[in-house]
Amino acid sequence: MSEHHSRRNVLKAVGGLTAATTLGGAGLLATSSVASAAEDGFGLRIVERDERDPRMRYYRFATAAIGWNPAVNVLLPDGYHTGGRRYPVLYLFHGGGLDQDFIAFDRLRIRELTAGKPLVVVMPDGGHAGWYSNPVSTNVGPRDWETFHINQLLPWVEANFRTYAEYDGRAVSGFSMGGFGALKYAAKYFGHFASVSAHSGPASLRRDGGAVVHWANLSSAALDLGGGTVYGAPLWDEARVSADNPVQRVESYRNKRIFLVAGTSPSPVDWFDRANESQVLAGQREFRALLAGAGIPHEAHEEPGGHFVRPHLLAADIDGVIARLRKA
Repeated sequence: MSEHHSRRNVLKAVGGLTAATTLGGAGLLATSSVASAAEDGFGLRIVERDERDPRMRYYRFATAAIGWNPAVNVLLPDGYHTGGRRYPVLYLFHGGGLDQDFIAFDRLRIRELTAGKPLVVVMPDGGHAGWYSNPVSTNVGPRDWETFHINQLLPWVEANFRTYAEYDGRAVSGFSMGGFGALKYAAKYFGHFASVSAHSGPASLRRDGGAVVHWANLSSAALDLGGGTVYGAPLWDEARVSADNPVQRVESYRNKRIFLVAGTSPSPVDWFDRANESQVLAGQREFRALLAGAGIPHEAHEEPGGHFVRPHLLAADIDGVIARLRKA
């Protein structure tokens, strides 16, 4: 299943399909080196885990921040278990979709792309259309993804794995909705991440009458919030939109590595692909112009095609993350 196909399923769901949780389960193990829920102190309780794979670890949590049990995959570097070194860490965020789950990047060869490289990769659940946000309203219980990622998961990772718990030790990247989440977190939590990347991630919320805000509200209402919305409807929470909007937070990207990818030729017959990537491309160009005007260096790639992850640019991004962050 590709990221491209997962995005199409958002359209189907908005058209009337019922969202269903499809995160893949994993076998339970009785013992673990990772702290149990009663010991972690971060508002997380481990309810499922699989540590059989020496590189890819799987955990599912109960947390008051999310009304169902979100999960995370932690991909460890080769040799992690044979020494005491600490490693830089990349938080890698997925896009949205009815059948989207947090292991999507593993299907995009993330294990292969990181083989032999000194990097921990954390791939958390972000909901079908959670938008890496605490929503303005929800009719299905808590869906506070921002709280889960920043206040719970990040310190839990740093308490349980040998990563650098510092600015120069962390990067954040993602695709589509996840690219937006990466840009948002990097600005809103400036001291957390030294590198930020967006693969076909929108960088401008208000342009074209707020097209991205409307899409965030529509998709979250249909897939995650039972008619609630991320930003509020019919009236937006304007302060929240401004706080999350990359083009309104340009100074917050100073002194960071910035890596942006957008497609220049979405499908002429697929309006969903065209609407997504056309908005991404225009918003990233707006963002880049503002970065350039502020004298903030950045790396940008425009390539043919539409709204999908380009593996060669994901590989280049990973290498750039390793070059920027503190060495293992």
